[in-house]
Amino acid sequence: MDHIVTVQEVVTAFAGWLEPTDAELDAIERESPLIAAELEELDVRIALLDRTPTELDQRRVRRAHHKVLAERAALANRVASGEAA
Repeated sequence: MDHIVTVQEVVTAFAGWLEPTDAELDAIERESPLIAAELEELDVRIALLDRTPTELDQRRVRRAHHKVLAERAALANRVASGEAA
């Protein structure tokens, strides 16, 4: 019979290394408007999975998708101008 051995000591020894760095946190902060827009688009699409979309629903999808595209463009412009670097 094989015994299951815990590896908690090994895992917790590297716990400090598992935290995000300041640079990673800054990158997440810069991308948060895009992430929020993508989540909003996903919410709209999920809400419409179980029904036939009406014209209003299609407008909601388009509006959410255009918001994602606008946030992507804004992020790309910030990166290109060096603001996000």
